[in-house]
Amino acid sequence: MQLVSPQIEKFQASSSWIRRMFEAGIELKKRYGDDKVCDFSLGNPDLTPPAAIINAMRDLTAQVARPAGLGYMPNAGYADVRAGLAAYLSKEQQTPLQASHVVLTCGAAGGINAFFRAVLTPGEEVLCPAPYFVEYGFYAGNFGGVLRAVPSNPGDFHLDLDGFERAITEKTRAVIINSPNNPSGVIYTEDELRRLAAILDRATAKYGRPIFLISDEPYRFLAFDGAVVPPMLPLYTYTVIIGSFSKNLALAGERVGYIAVNPAMPGVDSLVSGVTLTNRILGFVNAPCIGQRLMLAALGTQADADAYISRRKKMAAVLREAGIDFNMPDGTFYFFPKVPGTMSDVDFVQLLAEECILAVPGSGFGYPGYFRLALCVDERFIDIARPGFIKAARKAKSTAP
Repeated sequence: MQLVSPQIEKFQASSSWIRRMFEAGIELKKRYGDDKVCDFSLGNPDLTPPAAIINAMRDLTAQVARPAGLGYMPNAGYADVRAGLAAYLSKEQQTPLQASHVVLTCGAAGGINAFFRAVLTPGEEVLCPAPYFVEYGFYAGNFGGVLRAVPSNPGDFHLDLDGFERAITEKTRAVIINSPNNPSGVIYTEDELRRLAAILDRATAKYGRPIFLISDEPYRFLAFDGAVVPPMLPLYTYTVIIGSFSKNLALAGERVGYIAVNPAMPGVDSLVSGVTLTNRILGFVNAPCIGQRLMLAALGTQADADAYISRRKKMAAVLREAGIDFNMPDGTFYFFPKVPGTMSDVDFVQLLAEECILAVPGSGFGYPGYFRLALCVDERFIDIARPGFIKAARKAKSTAP
């Protein structure tokens, strides 16, 4: 007897490698103990929220204690929160935004789903560079869309712009990018983004309808060595920014995200209205009220990310010692090293698991031959993992013909 739809059965069959490895880690920890398993599988930010969040929690007591203090709100979010966020994003995106251009969502995931529900017709396609966050395919598929990946340039993971131009067809409705990128850590340059925008301008004119450029930006705050993440709104008329405060404010569990629509877009009010409707009819209704208030109080601050700088340096040293090739990430708290030897990424991740090291195969991000490490654990686990990385790399290289 079939209890779930064929589509969900298909989704289950291709379930996220991130979650699979996270669940494998639970079993390893039961067997060997929490302090023996080096779990680099899940990008679960482990920072302490900034002081502004802690103080705002105390201040919220008076608001909660009054009638309807935790009651319903407008579907797009509190008016003052939208206004505050619009002012903040205006500086970040170097584009004047009003509250009417911003919708609060249940995290970036809720924002992407609300946006796809508003613009996708079944059979239409969403392009993205690979490697990519695997959930994009599920989000598009929720509404009959099809995700098509364009492999990034091997070696540096920057955009294959010629590949994008070839991939665009009359079915293309949107392109979604993520910079700094999960999992590669690459930050796309302003030049390559301008060239991508020019490609989309030409395609929009050719097919007679807009192709949206969605910039998914939860890691914008985490760029290293003075790297700059270019603002997206000035580059292309049909740009939509989707972000969250899960990482920069360490608010992952509060599910506070947003959609910001380029005010220069023709019909911008209609799009915002449509997204506000889908935000409601998908059951999200709005981002949590407490989370919105906390976010507003903490805008312009962030959790102390120095731990990621230290972990990045230490992991790079361990990988070099193990003889594992990698690009130093420009941003994010991920590494995306190349699998040593000729072993598959899935087999190498299994080899690491035998050393009580949890990673995620690149196949789970549409880019086989690599593996992802998330630096969301105490630095001591990088030290503990060092001999295991060396041993696994040595084994992988010994199996090469």
